[in-house]
Amino acid sequence: MKISIITPSFNQSEFIERTILSVISQSWDFELEYIIMDWWSNDWSLEIIKKYENLLIRWKIEINCTKIDFIWKSEKDKWQSDAINKWLKLATWDIVAYLNSDDTHIPWALQKVIDYLWNSDKKWSYGKCRIIDKFDIEIRKWITLYKNILGRNFSYSKLLTENYISQMTVFWKREIMDDIWYFNENEHLCMDYEYWLRLWSKYNPVYISEYIANFRFYQTSKSGSRFKIQFKDELRLAEKYAGWKYKFSLLLHSFNYYKIVFIYKILSFLKI
Repeated sequence: MKISIITPSFNQSEFIERTILSVISQSWDFELEYIIMDWWSNDWSLEIIKKYENLLIRWKIEINCTKIDFIWKSEKDKWQSDAINKWLKLATWDIVAYLNSDDTHIPWALQKVIDYLWNSDKKWSYGKCRIIDKFDIEIRKWITLYKNILGRNFSYSKLLTENYISQMTVFWKREIMDDIWYFNENEHLCMDYEYWLRLWSKYNPVYISEYIANFRFYQTSKSGSRFKIQFKDELRLAEKYAGWKYKFSLLLHSFNYYKIVFIYKILSFLKI
């Protein structure tokens, strides 16, 4: 069984080494295909990527799974979604996920995905995620608690009220691609939320009730610097997919939009 992890990256030399190590150190009985799609970085990202390519080729890093195929490419793409879609079409996976180049998987994350998802009849899964800062210190624990409460009592109607799924915890099986297809390349900040809504409209997920990833938050990240646009786009997508059946969910999403933007403005002002 093969798991493919796709990492889109641009100028993330500060974090990408930690991302790479969190993936290639995963343990269990599976083949790992790790794909890094770089967007012509002009910092030290490529040197770091090449370093780990060479270490794996020369067997200088202990491999704890059956096999690792380490693949990378540096070229210009339209957007992040374009890079991910390109490799979704080329990757040879049974289960796939994408992990941004500043986030990390925790040890044994992929084993938990196999236990919960591969050994079930479900088509996709999501789980718990911690929020960390630049120094890998856990922050915003109350937000994590809030999302965990929403996550374990999941439903499609609840997802339409706000996006409580942490992208770096989502994995899905190849067999859904004929129905769900690829990421919408017209969506840039909320392509993941749009994809989850399409997924859930056809397939109920399995919830992994354990921590499997870390989301890195800092002021200059997309989530840190463009949160108002992101939450506005999520509301727009909820309006697109709600229909008359979920009008109440849409009303709650409108309320949650103002609530979340207000909270994030305070957090941004306080720099926490």
